[in-house]
Amino acid sequence: MNRELPLFKNLTLFNLALTHRSYVNEHPEVGEDNERLEFLGDAVLGFVVAEMLYKMYPSINEAQLTHLRSRLVDEKQLGKLGAEFGLGKLMRLGKGAANDGGRDNPSLLNDTFEAILGAYFLDAGIEPVKDYILKIFQPLAAKLVNDSLLSNLDSPQNQVEPQETFIDSKNRFQQWALAEHQTRPTYQIIAESGPDHAKQFTAQVLINGKVYGVGTDRRKQEAEKRAAEAAIEAVQLNQD
Repeated sequence: MNRELPLFKNLTLFNLALTHRSYVNEHPEVGEDNERLEFLGDAVLGFVVAEMLYKMYPSINEAQLTHLRSRLVDEKQLGKLGAEFGLGKLMRLGKGAANDGGRDNPSLLNDTFEAILGAYFLDAGIEPVKDYILKIFQPLAAKLVNDSLLSNLDSPQNQVEPQETFIDSKNRFQQWALAEHQTRPTYQIIAESGPDHAKQFTAQVLINGKVYGVGTDRRKQEAEKRAAEAAIEAVQLNQD
């Protein structure tokens, strides 16, 4: 599918959205990187997608909506979109980040895509950016839900409810913890490694002080999900 970036009236905003901190470190005269725009774009995207899903799927509950939204706007999905939009070639990166594979880095592509949305919001306002987001994410949501339903139809004796597909690992482990221990699990980030443009976070999940799982990923929330997945496996929730 061909992807097109929005048309900007203010090209200064567009260029700022493409400017990674590594570029500013090597070109201090630029003055600002795209992290504030990334923050804004993340908020705008989250709001628009949440409203979209609320209207598209009136029969699924809050936990399922939350997980479906996270699937649509996670690093993997947004990084893929960033690549499809050609942001790898457009990003203004420092030489070090570029040499380290930054132009193909899902995390950097994710961040730049969010910055583009934040910049477009400032450039054009909420209605154009909302239309732009819906054009991209409505078909993605429909495909994700349809693929999940088809997968469930192929499950043994159709025992899995379609909605269960949208319960993520953290929610699933929390359900187990509440049933078995009458308490919610807690998460801790226990390590960080790697350069700024390719950080790796390690998280652990605990119940009553006991570690049940450890996971690593490029984002803290994703690392927590990996820890929950490890915990689920440890308590054999994945075994039929």
